[in-house]
Amino acid sequence: MWFSKAILKIAGWTVNVTVPDYPKCIICVAPHTSNWDFILGKLAYATTGRKAGFLMKASWFFFPMGMIFRAMGGIPVPRRKKGASLVDALVDKFNSSERLVLAITPEGTRSRTSQWHTGFLHIARRAGIPIALGAIDFGKKEITITDTFTPTGDTDADMRRIKDYYKNFTAKYPEKFTTE
Repeated sequence: MWFSKAILKIAGWTVNVTVPDYPKCIICVAPHTSNWDFILGKLAYATTGRKAGFLMKASWFFFPMGMIFRAMGGIPVPRRKKGASLVDALVDKFNSSERLVLAITPEGTRSRTSQWHTGFLHIARRAGIPIALGAIDFGKKEITITDTFTPTGDTDADMRRIKDYYKNFTAKYPEKFTTE
């Protein structure tokens, strides 16, 4: 905890996490335009003494990185859909766990995209868990998790509200981020 705080302080970052320490939740993290987002997000959450797992494309889970990512709470996501649904698997994982916090980047890529993935909304609604809204703002050098969102079941309206929330945050590469 102190190590993470020291690194972020030296780098000029501030952390503001006010959401409760939910035993189960999804942390929706945006903007996501750089691999630095992962590092800063992990450090920021560690400053609170909390732990969160994360989803990452399966191709990153090669030896020895796969062992490291799994130890950090990483869950590999296959590029092609094979077998069971990832949403179903994660709902089952939340329902069978006493404690599970998972950070998900709805953009699903570091490239510019207006088509954010909606799986996190379905997981949260079906598992009956909140979504904490986390932002990494390079303009202010601030990482925040201060708001909670509860999905309504209207995926389009829910996604619009979430994208509206992220409109005023600055990505490391602003040209790669859109909430349109």
